[in-house]
Amino acid sequence: MKKLFYSIIMLLFVSCSTNEKKTDVMSVESPKGTNVFQDNWENIAENYHFPEWFSDAKFGIFIHWGVYSVPAYGSEWYSRNMYQKGSDEYKHHIETYGPQDKFGYKDFIPMFKAEKFDADEWVKLFKEAGAKYIVPVAEHHDGFAMYNSEHNPWNAVKMGPKRDIIGLLKKAAEKEGIIFGLSSHRLENAWFFNGGMEFPSDVQDTTITLYGKRSEKEVYSDEVCIDFLIHTHELIDKYQPQLIYFDWTVNKIPEYFNKFLAYYYNCSLDWGKGVVVNTKHGYPTNILVGDVERGKLNEMRKYPWQTDTSIGKHSWGYVNGEENKTPDQIIHDLVDIVSKNGNLLLNIGPHPDGTITDEQKQVLLSIGKWLKINGDAIYGTRCWIKSGEGESKGTSGSFSDNEATKYNCQDIRFTTKDNTLYAITLDWGKRVMIKSLNKDVVRDAKILNVKMLGSDEKIAWQQTDKGLLITFPSKKPCETAYSFKISFDKKVGEGLESEMIDIPFKHG
Repeated sequence: MKKLFYSIIMLLFVSCSTNEKKTDVMSVESPKGTNVFQDNWENIAENYHFPEWFSDAKFGIFIHWGVYSVPAYGSEWYSRNMYQKGSDEYKHHIETYGPQDKFGYKDFIPMFKAEKFDADEWVKLFKEAGAKYIVPVAEHHDGFAMYNSEHNPWNAVKMGPKRDIIGLLKKAAEKEGIIFGLSSHRLENAWFFNGGMEFPSDVQDTTITLYGKRSEKEVYSDEVCIDFLIHTHELIDKYQPQLIYFDWTVNKIPEYFNKFLAYYYNCSLDWGKGVVVNTKHGYPTNILVGDVERGKLNEMRKYPWQTDTSIGKHSWGYVNGEENKTPDQIIHDLVDIVSKNGNLLLNIGPHPDGTITDEQKQVLLSIGKWLKINGDAIYGTRCWIKSGEGESKGTSGSFSDNEATKYNCQDIRFTTKDNTLYAITLDWGKRVMIKSLNKDVVRDAKILNVKMLGSDEKIAWQQTDKGLLITFPSKKPCETAYSFKISFDKKVGEGLESEMIDIPFKHG
């Protein structure tokens, strides 16, 4: 019976794909016939290599922009919550727009015009912010595709902006030398609008395919999983993204997700480009890059990982009354994450007209200003034997990063590059004792030079039994965090036991 179902779905898929090579989405073979990766974890782990570009990049920009930015209320989950009877969004919607059977989520689409959207302007801002890769959401849980989809008629080319937003951002990113990725939340669309089936609403009109299958929450049939593969293959084939981010639910469909992984990785071999897949939990960390939502890890990890978080504390998409994090908080988090072998993917939520809010723009520019001075301690670095030292550990775990941690100058994070060790102090001071660089650790390695990035002042330092004592320069070269560049004649600390661990990611 399953084989018959697959055959029917494949027939439908082939009939819809008139402009591209006919592809069986249950096959992991690339359009060019590459078949190195197979849909099992052992094979993928044996053949997959984390790309150097990702480990070098450290900082990327996430973009949540879609129809949900029009109501701009609550969060980007407005599309679901307006159909959750009794919720704030449900009440707000009726008071503002009328009952859901008269004005449904689909009716926001004509209001999503993106009339001021300029992909080149966005990407130049992201470059100025110091980002090395961008990840726009190609389709959120709401089922509206921000790209030229042949399989989803509810898309930004046919309605709303009347433009291929993803295609334009890819072109702009490539022009500026920024790596292009994307995010797909198509899988969650299957159940996202199911609340609208419980009272009079336009969700009960099942001809409106925007609203998905109206299934029970997080229940995924074979039909839904095949749909996921069809739409994900389309994104891969059309846009060749070097990173694809998924939300938490793909851990529930390993049979299908492994097929996606193998197909994507096979395609990457044809492209000659290293690619990254982000998931939050449920998969081995040696076959993709694990991600922590709105939080950090408190340990250094063996394999590259990523934090995805937003400048806004309340929503990923644009909402009225948003409270934004400060540049200081985000820079502290970036430094802490990088010291533990991670990357930071920082989200913005633009207005429905396509402009980025002034406050979020200023946060990005402040981060970029800091990175212009301290980038050598971030880009292209690797974690040291230890991630850092100091009593202020900061928050860890998912959904924990809204509150800023108060640091002092003895709170230090380490990164390294060749024979150079960067000690980044998270506050200003007069002197700092780097205890991790005591004589037992340094051994016969010689310190050739100590400087602070962004400062021309000569730095006074002294090697002691307790550690390396460094005096701060008289003037601050920047704000927030300060990078001492310590150059040795050889790698230092190799006699220490590494803090690096390899344990599974957990969500929540």
